[in-house]
Amino acid sequence: MSDDIVKVKASGDVATTMDALQAAVEGAGATVFARVDHAGGAMKAEMELAPSQVLIFGNPKLGTPAMQDDPLAGLFLPLKVLVYRDGAGQVWLAYEDPKEMLDDLGGIPSDAAYVQKMTGALGKLTAKAAGK
Repeated sequence: MSDDIVKVKASGDVATTMDALQAAVEGAGATVFARVDHAGGAMKAEMELAPSQVLIFGNPKLGTPAMQDDPLAGLFLPLKVLVYRDGAGQVWLAYEDPKEMLDDLGGIPSDAAYVQKMTGALGKLTAKAAGK
């Protein structure tokens, strides 16, 4: 597994954990743009997939400065968190570390305050959703 992916063990099932994540994101004043149900999509294609959902969300006060520094940051923003159940039945929240996600872009300073704020927010939001 890539060191760029942060995984947080959750105490609830996928739907409950995702509901908690969405509530935490909205409670923090961020905007939820989409909630994608991968397992539901698989079912519509008559295929099976363990429960798996992605929440796409952001805060323009953090994302806009990144895109001002390098428009290609828009490929990685808004932020995304995956909530899934693994083969052993454990539920996880997973996301790409913002510093690693944006570090290949030439215009993003390695010490940018918005990267630190994104990292802190993802840590707090996923911990809350995980029941920690």
